[in-house]
Amino acid sequence: MKKSVILIGFILSFLATQAQEIKLDKTSFNALDLTYPGLEQVNKLVNNGDYEKAAQQLLQYYRNRTKVKLTEYNPDDKIKYAGKQLPQATMEKADRALLHLFQPHKGYGYFDYGKDINWQLWPVKDNEVRWQLHRVYWWQSMGLAYWSTGDEKYAKEWVFQFRDWVRKNPLGLSADNDMYAWRPLEVSERVQSLPGTFNMFLYSPSFTPQFLLEFLNSYNEQASYIQAHYSAVGNHLLFEAQRVVTAGCFFPELKNAESWRKSGVSVLNREITKQVYPDGMQFELSPNYHNAAIDIFLNALRTTQLAGEDDDFPASYKKTVENMILATINFSFPDYTFPMFGDSWLANKQAMLKEYQPWAAAFSDNQVIRYFATDHKEGSAPSYLSHALTTAGFYTFRNSWENNATVMVLKASPPGEFHAQPDNGTFELWVKGRDFTPDAGVYVYSGDSAINKLRESYRETRVHQTLTLDDQNMVITKATLNKWETSKDLDILTYTNPSYKDLDHKRSVLFIDQKYFVIIDQAIGNATGNLGIHFQLKEDSQPIFDTKSNSVHTSYADGNNLLIQSLTGNLKEEPGKVSYAYRTEVPRPAFVFEKPKADDKPQYFISIVYPYDGLKAPEISLQENKGFNLEMGQLDMTITINGEKKVIATQLN
Repeated sequence: MKKSVILIGFILSFLATQAQEIKLDKTSFNALDLTYPGLEQVNKLVNNGDYEKAAQQLLQYYRNRTKVKLTEYNPDDKIKYAGKQLPQATMEKADRALLHLFQPHKGYGYFDYGKDINWQLWPVKDNEVRWQLHRVYWWQSMGLAYWSTGDEKYAKEWVFQFRDWVRKNPLGLSADNDMYAWRPLEVSERVQSLPGTFNMFLYSPSFTPQFLLEFLNSYNEQASYIQAHYSAVGNHLLFEAQRVVTAGCFFPELKNAESWRKSGVSVLNREITKQVYPDGMQFELSPNYHNAAIDIFLNALRTTQLAGEDDDFPASYKKTVENMILATINFSFPDYTFPMFGDSWLANKQAMLKEYQPWAAAFSDNQVIRYFATDHKEGSAPSYLSHALTTAGFYTFRNSWENNATVMVLKASPPGEFHAQPDNGTFELWVKGRDFTPDAGVYVYSGDSAINKLRESYRETRVHQTLTLDDQNMVITKATLNKWETSKDLDILTYTNPSYKDLDHKRSVLFIDQKYFVIIDQAIGNATGNLGIHFQLKEDSQPIFDTKSNSVHTSYADGNNLLIQSLTGNLKEEPGKVSYAYRTEVPRPAFVFEKPKADDKPQYFISIVYPYDGLKAPEISLQENKGFNLEMGQLDMTITINGEKKVIATQLN
């Protein structure tokens, strides 16, 4: 009886699969270059009109193919997963996908798209949810579950979902659907992930000869679409080009393969000279997207090398990628995190160490990259400390590369792209393992008016560590470097940013004795209004506010603390919040030092940012000496800290 039930179930499953199969004809093979080596028998069968056998022969060809390799998820990789337990999150994603419960974006939970999948469902009016639905991230989770368990239900369901997506999301269905399902970035995400998924399910009984041709024809349409609809600029264009390279290298049997590869290579060779500044920073000025660009350029290089196309990229291309990695090192903290500038989110050390592995492999002679790839066990630290990426406007003050370091990374940049914010002058300060002044971060990207309002609240100038006029957003982010000079006892940065109409913000930062900072802010121009120098602290800092001394200090029980004191402004608390991950936020302390600007005369603020050990904040005072003249760029002052005096006399310009 049990055997009969199993047999009936198998027959029903087989019949259901057959019901989906399409009738093949000569046009089914139109995307293929049937003269490609290895397809001789397929070509013969197609010419003879034996399309079913031709499809079977083609499937056999792909199952026997060994020369084409991906950077991950090749058929031989199955052994690493077979019978092995997958991470719980991967299995959950795969199992829920069987029920059509999809998680398009990690910032949200799972949404039910229905037994009859509704690919146009928009459960939250966040554009990313609808865009990323069409990236079908869970398909690779299903593939890994299939490799791990061998359970045919994952393969069967994937074939069903692939066919369902193709049938319900044809190009031209509607302008609305094309905007989401056929945005070039989403198409490129599918084109990138589908080869790995293809390898995972290729040997499944559900992967029939007919399905193979459906898959190839859809893939051909999608890859060709990208080539004809590249984004105009930015990381989207880089992603799309790199993924077209993948398409051309993984499916060389398709007629358009060489065109895809050459097109993607051409775009990347062109864009690496346009999008990467001479200092190694990608021009969107977002640390996360900068690192993504590194991976894009390297992935394309490795993909073409695996395909035997070693001459696609010149030596200068690889040198630029190396400089990009060194830029990451320069704006990173000792724990491998980095500022959350420009829509970046909180980094993770283990994830970054994983990032460094292919970087170190690609540049095996670079001992600095090796140092960070091995968690400081091999290689060597950079020979310098403080360092400036002067084109990008990322300035790092540093007294060590070790975990007990003091590191400030300040942004005073040219205009950026979509991910840049009106925040020139903002900084993060990391001391002995603690980031005292995290950037506001990214909460959400885009959507309806309510979503966009949430996004703007994290982009505002006043939620960054910089100057505002009447709490308004700065109009221009186009900093000009006036001075960058480093020495053992004093590092100096001075830049000027035309922040508002008729008001320039000139900020000078002094790193004194490799221990503490003096920040001098000048508001220069005819504009009038209320000036403010804003600061935000880590959410658990439990600060003590002292309006008498115009100071704020943290109260960490471990004694690793920070004092921020204004020697010229008036202290006022502000509401604050921070987002370390998409759609998550926590309140945090924030405050501002204010003063009015009533006429065309310049106004200035002097702030002390002083890390200290212990539970009692130091007593600090300042005296302007005879040579003090900020309008002439002359700094001459005496700082007294717990009774000890230090004269600071230097030229700021």
